Amino acid sequence: MSTFAVNLKKIRKSKKVSQKVVAQQLGYGYTAVANYESGRNEPSIDDLIKIADFFQVSMDVLVGREYIEVKKILD
Repeated sequence: MSTFAVNLKKIRKSKKVSQKVVAQQLGYGYTAVANYESGRNEPSIDDLIKIADFFQVSMDVLVGREYIEVKKILD
């Protein structure tokens, strides 16, 4: 299972929000979030941004990247 799938599930549960509510708020079908959390599907960049904004976290947090790692790439 991808880091994204694991992190999405952890973040969603920590915010005490159901998969159904997340899907509704983001305009997805009811199984989309379940498919992301199981690793069956991965979001597009646009959808990743929507998910990060919804949970008020960075995309780096969702995909398991640290700012320092990204900074090293950019330097």
